[in-house]
Amino acid sequence: MCGIFGIIGAKTTVSREIKALGSFAEQRGRDSSGLIVHSDSSYRVYRADTGVQRLISQVRPHRSECVIGHSRLITNGLADNQPIIRDGVAALHNGIVVNDDLVWSQLTKRRTMTTDTEVIAAIAAEQIDVGLSLDTIQARINELCQGVVACAILIPRLGKLMLYSNNGSLYVGQKYDASCFSSERFPLSEIGCTGIQQVKQSIFLDVPISVTNFTVDETNTRSVNLIPPLPKASHEAALLRHVEHDLRRCKRCILPETMPFIEFDETGVCNYCRSYRLRNQPKPFHELLALVQPYRRNKGAECIVPLSGGRDSCFSLHLVIEHLGMQPVTYTYDWGMVTDLARRNISRMCSRLGIENIIIAADIEKKRRYIAMNLKAWLKSPNLGMISILTAGDKHFFRHLRTVQRQTEITLNLWGVNPLEVTHFKAGFLGIPPDFAETRVYSSGLAKQVRYQFRRSRAMSQSPGYFNRSLWDTLSGEYYRSFAPKKDYFHVFDYWKWDEAEIDATLHQYDWELAPDTTSTWRIGDGTAAFYNYLYYSVAGLTEHDTFRSNQIREGDLSRGEALELVKAENRPRYQNIKWYLDALGLDFEEVISTVNRIPSLY
Repeated sequence: MCGIFGIIGAKTTVSREIKALGSFAEQRGRDSSGLIVHSDSSYRVYRADTGVQRLISQVRPHRSECVIGHSRLITNGLADNQPIIRDGVAALHNGIVVNDDLVWSQLTKRRTMTTDTEVIAAIAAEQIDVGLSLDTIQARINELCQGVVACAILIPRLGKLMLYSNNGSLYVGQKYDASCFSSERFPLSEIGCTGIQQVKQSIFLDVPISVTNFTVDETNTRSVNLIPPLPKASHEAALLRHVEHDLRRCKRCILPETMPFIEFDETGVCNYCRSYRLRNQPKPFHELLALVQPYRRNKGAECIVPLSGGRDSCFSLHLVIEHLGMQPVTYTYDWGMVTDLARRNISRMCSRLGIENIIIAADIEKKRRYIAMNLKAWLKSPNLGMISILTAGDKHFFRHLRTVQRQTEITLNLWGVNPLEVTHFKAGFLGIPPDFAETRVYSSGLAKQVRYQFRRSRAMSQSPGYFNRSLWDTLSGEYYRSFAPKKDYFHVFDYWKWDEAEIDATLHQYDWELAPDTTSTWRIGDGTAAFYNYLYYSVAGLTEHDTFRSNQIREGDLSRGEALELVKAENRPRYQNIKWYLDALGLDFEEVISTVNRIPSLY
């Protein structure tokens, strides 16, 4: 996934425009970058494991009549940076081809790289080699490839540049005597382009002809692996403990006696059950239809759907299109703990539905350093109430939503928050009693946040390592989640009953990918969940699954026996995900897990 951009046919200096388009491309990812520049009758390729703005400053491609670039959010193929060059074709690609292994089996050309993007260049080269017209490239991509393909394909020997997107994440416009393109509309508007159009059918632009091979200049200095592989079974998996405890549980739900502030009455029923208010009782769907009516447009996108790649946000996208009948754009915030599985499912959904996906990516190396700092501080003074600091970095999701609203000029956003994902224990372990009257998954309000931050600051004082460079990132993210005003947004599950069986069956129609290390479909796109649930289970004997399944029991969606069987499997340690998480943070698996295993349990 990346931002791609270019300026073709300019006869004058385009320094400001190239820098501007590169800057906006970095919003989508800055893990590596690349440029193609036409100079002296040939094309030169530059690749670097730095941001594209830095690469532009080094290359200074400001007088070329053909400049094409990208800024990349690395998904797969760490060593194979774009532009991808093979058989006289160069390809820049935003998206993920999720079935690239299968595609290669249907081509005469052979794979030489790990990146999925190579298959796009190979398809184009194969069509040209057998004498077929350029128009057949799009048809062949559509025939073979699953997942988002928004690409620029350069064919120097024919003097053509092909622009194509199967989901709309590509735009082209005009400025001066040049054609400009970008992964989003807003950058083209900002540099003053006219006639901006979304690319959903292939467009061919004339570029300088060259029969000279590409010259490649590559800079690789990165020592950190941003995409650790999902590991296979290993002997170290045996370090993960799973004690099948015999804790006292509520007679109605399955919450154990280690749940903070739990109390059992004389019949063995807990206060969480006695105080529970039904949450999965949606209002009539026609009310939501009426609420969104003022936001409908005759042309273009009408709403923003936050899309994490998890099951609820993916199902919500389906609902918005198929049942609300609205045209959305999707928005993804990648903070470094979005797994490749989630990214692939985003690619599947957006390509199948033909929906643009706007990505805002954090500085992933920096975010992961922050998590590692806080995890090290936690391990020195384990406190279950402080585990949530490990996921604080994702709260900037809410801040960047404002950026997307401003850039797209779309105000309405439709959220797919599961109403049953209430986990009182996370704050409960800080000593904060449950608020049974709270109607939202995320609590808000000044008084609640002051109390929460006061309790957390006391816990932080027990391990000074928490007072590190990540503190402002944590606090500012929580401000946007809990304090910043929110308007023009609705929760689709306020108007549509959340039904796990319906959601799983619907996503199966999209070939939605499941995780290899769990039977659950919940949290499988979240790189942090398996680890923090291991912490909770190791020390307290419960996880998010216990609270979630207990809520389903109270709603009448599950029997207690069914819930017990489900959590028995769901609470088992997920080695692959935990290993990936610690590798991504640069921490030693054996050292961390051994430390966790030495923490005294609460039972």
